[in-house]
Amino acid sequence: MKIPTSHTRPYRLGVCLSGGGARGFAHIGAMRALRELGLIPDIIAGVSAGSVVAAFFAAGLLNDYDNDPLLKLFSDSKFRDFAEMHVPRESFFSLDRFKKHLERILPYKNIEDLPIATVIGATDIDHGTKMAFTEGPLAERIVASCSIPIVFEPVNIDGHRYVDGGVLHNMPSWAIRHLCTHLIGINCSPMYQAPPAKNIIEIAQRSYALMSKHNVIPDLEICDIVVNLTEVADHQAFDLNSLSLLVDNGYLATIRALRKHF
Repeated sequence: MKIPTSHTRPYRLGVCLSGGGARGFAHIGAMRALRELGLIPDIIAGVSAGSVVAAFFAAGLLNDYDNDPLLKLFSDSKFRDFAEMHVPRESFFSLDRFKKHLERILPYKNIEDLPIATVIGATDIDHGTKMAFTEGPLAERIVASCSIPIVFEPVNIDGHRYVDGGVLHNMPSWAIRHLCTHLIGINCSPMYQAPPAKNIIEIAQRSYALMSKHNVIPDLEICDIVVNLTEVADHQAFDLNSLSLLVDNGYLATIRALRKHF
């Protein structure tokens, strides 16, 4: 498909990636599918796990299928390698370790340095407002976007505390819809019937999941094409097993969905 350029919108094709914890690895497969179909985004936006994949894709780090640095990082690690438990005050865990991993691997320091225009969605927890980061330290903004309230510590940026963008908008369509002629939304967290939560972490996680799964609806409605990755919907947010299967499911679901349009 040849995508026309708009005189009022600076980008032709935009892609937005939802949050979803470990389910976000399905976004790697989805982006591989887009590349194979020749649908390379001119601008990409991500929230939470989607912000991680968006940044790695924009940095050109997801091009080598046999040596994917993001998949390798998480496949060789456990939860404690990224999150450090501390005395609960604002949260149970800090993501400082995750930030250091990102700073080590990502070849770009700031969002505006990325070769593909990138937007990272977060939530200003003090003012209850959405935030679209388009510049500033990349790793810090990603961590802010991934900081699930209660579970992870808010990130202080310029005197404001930020948490997971999925609190208000788990799909960042709102941040780039006005900037691109065509917009594809990829949702790795569609609704599903979950087992009962058994502890405080699971209750917090489930409460957040219910909230974020519902708040995507307005953002999905403003996309031109929506890809719902239903096959990964029941994968637990902190389950780092079967990551390659998540990637494969994301790829296949996206290929099937987009072949109906192109």
